[in-house]
Amino acid sequence: MLKKRKLGRSGLEVSELALGGLFISSYGTDRASADAVIRRAWELGVNYIDIAPGYMDSESVLGDTLSKLDAGFIISTKIGYKPEPFKPQDIDFLRKAVKTSLSNLKRENVDILMIHEPDRPETMDWWTDKGNYEGPVMDVLREARDQYKARFVGLGGTTAYEITHIAATGKFDVLLTAFQYSLLWREAEHSLLPTALNRDMGVVCGSPMQQGALAKMYERDVNFPARWLSPPRQKQFKRLYGFARDCGIDLPELSLRFVLSNPSVSTVLTGVRTIAELESNVAAVERGPLPENMLEELSAIADLVPFRPYQEPLGLPFGT
Repeated sequence: MLKKRKLGRSGLEVSELALGGLFISSYGTDRASADAVIRRAWELGVNYIDIAPGYMDSESVLGDTLSKLDAGFIISTKIGYKPEPFKPQDIDFLRKAVKTSLSNLKRENVDILMIHEPDRPETMDWWTDKGNYEGPVMDVLREARDQYKARFVGLGGTTAYEITHIAATGKFDVLLTAFQYSLLWREAEHSLLPTALNRDMGVVCGSPMQQGALAKMYERDVNFPARWLSPPRQKQFKRLYGFARDCGIDLPELSLRFVLSNPSVSTVLTGVRTIAELESNVAAVERGPLPENMLEELSAIADLVPFRPYQEPLGLPFGT
């Protein structure tokens, strides 16, 4: 069975592997398959699911399954992106958005309510007081907590530095960080993870496989690189592939076990479409953190390209 870790100051005990909501939505699979994945996740000891209105119909998919399943999942959802057009400065709109999420989930409350990408003001301008990170959304979060619609509040972000300042306010219980902490991308190590640890925030790591870039070996793309693949990144991928072959561990397993080798991380999200993918990831996590000698070599590989090269896409278009 999966081990559990404390989710920071929330005190919640979450499974080391959690289920990400995007791939149980219509984006990833059909409802019958999603229902089967959710049920199997509970059987395997997964007790935390993260969803969002922005993840297609993930809330209603989960709500339908949980209405027929006796399972005590810890649930987090978010404010942001939906309904459209989204109005981040309209408090009545935000209240209705929370109400809609709870209705979709067929629940009176969730365990964690997060702001979705508060670190990308070009997408959603949340703050009326940008210095103190205050705005209508903070009033809605406080109301949700006071009215027992959410037990805890959090941040769900995709940057490494902007979100650090928001986390440093101490106003949030949980941090979900995506794309900034994985085998080859480690910018969260510089300030974000230390800040979360200092504030006793639970840390949820999303996209440990970098939107599929670390899901398998893309030998052709790496050996005959596209224009966007910089020579240092090409060299880094070749060395990583050689390391994986030498140690006999595939990239998905390395990716998951690497993230969980950091004791500051509470749980890592897995986005799966099938029971087979889920079972494979659970088995990988159950094998535990990586040994120190492997972590040292992986750090040396990561240090080849310590920061994202200029013009490198956020999602690497391997296989296209």
